[in-house]
Amino acid sequence: MKNKLKILICASEAVPFAKTGGLADVVGILPKYLAKLGHDVRVVLPRYYMISREKYDLKEIPEAMGTPMGSLGEVWCGIWEGKIPETDIPVYFIEHEAYFGRENIYNDETGSGFMDNDNRFAFFSKACLQLCKKLDFYPDVIHANDWQTAAIPVFLNTDYANDKLGKSASVLTIHNMQHQGNFYEGLMDVLGIGWEHFNFLELEFDNQVNLLKGGIYHSTLLTTVSEGYAREIQTPEYGWGLDGVVKERANDLFGILNGCDYDEWNPETDKFIVKNYSAQDISGKIECKRDLQKAFNLPINDNIPVFGIVSRLVRQKGVDILAEAIYKILSFDIQIVILGEGEVWSHFYFGDAANYLPQKIGTYFGYSNELAHKIEAGSDFFLMPSKFEPCGLNQMYSLRYGSLPVVRATGGLNDTVENFNEKTWEGTGFKVGNLNANSLYDTIGWAVYTYYNNKHAMKRMIEQAMAKRFTWEDSAKKYENVYNIAVQRRKAAIK
Repeated sequence: MKNKLKILICASEAVPFAKTGGLADVVGILPKYLAKLGHDVRVVLPRYYMISREKYDLKEIPEAMGTPMGSLGEVWCGIWEGKIPETDIPVYFIEHEAYFGRENIYNDETGSGFMDNDNRFAFFSKACLQLCKKLDFYPDVIHANDWQTAAIPVFLNTDYANDKLGKSASVLTIHNMQHQGNFYEGLMDVLGIGWEHFNFLELEFDNQVNLLKGGIYHSTLLTTVSEGYAREIQTPEYGWGLDGVVKERANDLFGILNGCDYDEWNPETDKFIVKNYSAQDISGKIECKRDLQKAFNLPINDNIPVFGIVSRLVRQKGVDILAEAIYKILSFDIQIVILGEGEVWSHFYFGDAANYLPQKIGTYFGYSNELAHKIEAGSDFFLMPSKFEPCGLNQMYSLRYGSLPVVRATGGLNDTVENFNEKTWEGTGFKVGNLNANSLYDTIGWAVYTYYNNKHAMKRMIEQAMAKRFTWEDSAKKYENVYNIAVQRRKAAIK
């Protein structure tokens, strides 16, 4: 019988409690599948204002908890306990009004990071470890995520090295290498682990404290959210200055693709779309297309290809490249629908394009879960020209809905979408290689040409796309394997 592991997952966000990106999906969903494998898994989050004690039926754990924070002294907080909805998986919330009693998670109203993000998440990281002592819960493995909890492996190897907690293995998942937690060097006094750790191997980077770098150095094992991204972050283009650090630990790095929540994203049962359909009977998709065109005030036309976009409108997602090419792209006989929000210029630019060509492009700036489902179901193609994409989920949704992805060949997009082969008709989408306005225009043109001139190949690709599955069951088993390796490594290291 396999070992039942005690697993603590620490993160700055998780669905349904708080979300800004894919990190929240992983932390909110992965524990359910680890629990199904028989493990004792628990989650720790900050309690932001948005997390209602009443809505989630949170119960206060008696007595405040103190956390030693170097030059800040002892910092006290409250602890609340809830459950991941519809499960028995405990979620603990660290409550500290000054640090987490805010409307937003990371940024102020202007979009700038909070000035005290260094102290906020250094405190949260150590509070996760203090919580283990308070609960008398000593995990076999502590799973940290991104820079916000990357200090946990550092603390385990320093402050807690001779503590019972020091026996816990650590796994650090890098969801996005661009954000590293770079702060002034005085953070070393707050961490309280000794200035000897402010060196080029551990926490020092460009004369600043780099929390992600420290976590990469100190964690027992590393993971990231696709095999492709695991390779990419070892290169200067995607490593954001830490490619050499990651390369040093290449043998300890595992790429594990995120799963897709097929309970929510399933055209056969989707409650948001006008007509359900399946791979066996795809006839309902045309009604979904008409409904989508109507929702965006576009001409109802069964015979014109619709390209859908659901994205943060930021440069990482390639929207600046799309903006450069948009009018040339719209010379094709196509329609485009855009759902998202982000950099202010993008709202004006694509909004102007929609006003100029209202027959060809429709926009909705903001987020609507209902519209996102309608776009996946009603589009013929789904466009994701990301400059980098650690994993990506929308391309997985699109495959399930038979909306062929047009993607940049990077990270998880490259791992999950198979490029169309015109000779064999194999493939599930269309890939852009070197991303620029011309290559994006050419690849969209290739998709448009195939739509109009090779209906049989389109049908074949849609069938192949809808048959693809990227499940959390598979992902959880891979994490389980990494956890077991980490536990064995940690035991060997502290003998």
